[in-house]
Amino acid sequence: FATQIDVVLHSNGSVSITDNGRGIPTDFHPVTKKSALETVLTVLHAGGKFGGLSSGYSISGGLHGVGLSVVNALSEALEVTVWRDGMEYRQKYSRGKPVMALTCHGLSTESKDRQGTCIWFWPDNKIFTTAIEFDYNTLAGRIRELAFLNPKLTITLKKEDNDPEKSLYNEYFFAGGLFEYVKWLNAD
Repeated sequence: FATQIDVVLHSNGSVSITDNGRGIPTDFHPVTKKSALETVLTVLHAGGKFGGLSSGYSISGGLHGVGLSVVNALSEALEVTVWRDGMEYRQKYSRGKPVMALTCHGLSTESKDRQGTCIWFWPDNKIFTTAIEFDYNTLAGRIRELAFLNPKLTITLKKEDNDPEKSLYNEYFFAGGLFEYVKWLNAD
């Protein structure tokens, strides 16, 4: 449902991913007895694919609800913000566990229609004992592929640096989808 995803490699070693999709659900999850947001972030195989066979997600790809909970578990800190239904929800985690309750407040009149999710995480240096450096070119290649596969989606990638001259930015949008991908592959 998103039309825009912004990925930022921050100069402090953290990463944020913000989209303008529907926002991860925040309602009470009857099975886990937690919010759906906390379920997605802490329970393996929960994912955002609620609704069973009738949801349309029964044929979706991906890691089947593993990705976000693993990122959370491998992060020294993770902050999530969800915008949906005129509200902003926030929660912070450390090493996969919530360190604050889910908070909620109404959005201002000019922002009341905002929707989406922002995940901001700091990899855990107790787990990753060597220096962590996200490779911009590797991520750019993967993001380009995702943009080709999702023709109505714009994905941006930004690498911040304390020296503004070394900051990097790319925007990927391919209206032609796979047709444009084949054209790009055959450019040479």
